[in-house]
Amino acid sequence: MGFNGARIALLESRLSGELATLIRNNGGDPTSAPSVKEVPLGRQHEVAAFIDRLTAGAYTFVLFMTGVGVKALFNEAEGLGRLEELLRALRKTTTICRGPKPIAVLKRYDIPISIAAPEPNTTTEIIQALKGLDLANQRVAMLHYGERADEMAEYLIAQGAVLDELWLYEWQLPDDTEPMKKLIQDVIRGDFDSVAFTSKVQVRHLFQVASEIGKADELKEALNSKTVVTAIGPTCAAALNEAGVTPRIVPEHPRMGYMVKAMADYFATRPEA
Repeated sequence: MGFNGARIALLESRLSGELATLIRNNGGDPTSAPSVKEVPLGRQHEVAAFIDRLTAGAYTFVLFMTGVGVKALFNEAEGLGRLEELLRALRKTTTICRGPKPIAVLKRYDIPISIAAPEPNTTTEIIQALKGLDLANQRVAMLHYGERADEMAEYLIAQGAVLDELWLYEWQLPDDTEPMKKLIQDVIRGDFDSVAFTSKVQVRHLFQVASEIGKADELKEALNSKTVVTAIGPTCAAALNEAGVTPRIVPEHPRMGYMVKAMADYFATRPEA
């Protein structure tokens, strides 16, 4: 049962080993081609200014978009010798989290979560969670993920908030893109039963590399006709749709475990690969 030996292409970077193990333990045959490198931007001056304002009680709330961003913030604060100061101030601040990853990091440091966006943890859910709050002339801090969360930032600005933005790391292509190029060729040949996407940036990077080798159109055709595309959640699915690819598996909950279960259920009735 489970994956029935289905061949699964993975683009996950940070948790590639864990995801591959989950698939292998459920009878799948995973192949990984990491597609994203998270690069710290070294913005200690911005972090120091943020801590100054936070300790002075300047912020109505602080919005955390990502767990990696929280870790980066704490690392920068520790480098400044101001981590404990930051933690004390955050414990007195209204905190808003996009999803379970920033929540997990904050809870590890005993920082209460004031507002948590419900599933599927997209910008839409954050905006709904903020409905009813008067943001006009309120100072708000927002901690981005590996690129600027434009839609969320523009919403806050449109509501009249005075927005301070922290962007502490950036999503870049891996130094070695040869595994991605090989994966693209293998997808075009029809060598995989499914390609699993766990973030929207994976979609962008895969097609960026495909364009560089002149295979973008062939890749799109193959993803739609030769394999089953899996998206971890609605944000990722929307990025695929924008690229002209229709995902066939989108789990009920945007979590890695649920994604693996949805894929296993899909392939359970298929013959051994």
